Amino acid sequence: MKRPYPFDPLLKHHIIISILLAIWVFMFLYFTEPLDVSELPDNEKLIYLPGYGLVGGFCYFLFLPFQQFLYNTSNTAWTILSEIIFILTFTFVTLLIARLYYLYIVVANEPNPYTLGYMLSAILLPAMATILPIILIGRFAFGKFYEKQLEDLKIEIKGDGNYEGLRLFINDIISIQSADNYIEVTYLSGVSLKKTLIRNKLSAIDAEFPELLRAHRSYLINPFHFQQWKTENGKLSVILNHHVEVPISKTYQSEIKTAINSTTN
Repeated sequence: MKRPYPFDPLLKHHIIISILLAIWVFMFLYFTEPLDVSELPDNEKLIYLPGYGLVGGFCYFLFLPFQQFLYNTSNTAWTILSEIIFILTFTFVTLLIARLYYLYIVVANEPNPYTLGYMLSAILLPAMATILPIILIGRFAFGKFYEKQLEDLKIEIKGDGNYEGLRLFINDIISIQSADNYIEVTYLSGVSLKKTLIRNKLSAIDAEFPELLRAHRSYLINPFHFQQWKTENGKLSVILNHHVEVPISKTYQSEIKTAINSTTN
C-alpha cells in the first residue's frame, strides 16, 4: 500500500481528466440509455444527461485540493494507498451528488422516484464500474508521462569502467568531494541527506557539469544550496543546506562569491 504509484501533480492535466470524464459520462448515459432514459424525448436527454456528466467532472475538479493535500502530507510521494483513498472518496461523493441531482432536478416533481438501492444497482454502480477504469487509466498514463519527463531532466554522474553511477536532479546535489580515486557525492533523496562514493575524478565532473562550482581543489559545490558564509581563523567556508560545510580556497573565493551573489539575488 505504501509503494510509489505514478502520479502527475500538474493541475492542467487533471482539468483535462475532469473534462473528459464529463463527456464520457454523458456519452455513456446517452448511448446505453439505462432505466427509462430511452423514454425521454431527445430534447430532455440533452437537458438532463449532460447534468450527470457535469456532476462527474465537477466532483473530480472539486477533489483536486484534497488530492493536493494527500500529496503534501505524504511528502510529495504518491502511493497506492493515496490513490485508493482519493478514488474511494471521490466515488462516494460523486454517487451522493448524482443521487441528489436525480431527486431535486431530474424528478423534482415526480411522486415516485427510484429508491436509492435500485438506482445504485441499476445505474450508478454499473456506470461507475465503466467510468472508473477510464479515470484510473488516465491518471496512470499522465503519472507515467510526468515521471518520464522528470527522469529526462536528471543528470548522470557516471562511474569509471563498470562501476555504478548516480542519476539525480542537478539541484539535489549539495556538494562533491574528491576522495583518492573516488568522489563522494552529498545529495538529497527526498528530504534525507545521503552520500555515495563513485569511482571518478573531480576534474571530470567539474568539466561535465558547469552548474557546480569549484570551491577547493577537493570540492565542488552547488550554489543552489547556499545558506551563509563562515569565517574562522582567517579561513573562509560556505554553509550549504543540511549544515554541509565546505572550505573555500583563496584561488576560488572571488569566483565563488560572484557566482553565489548572482544566484541568490
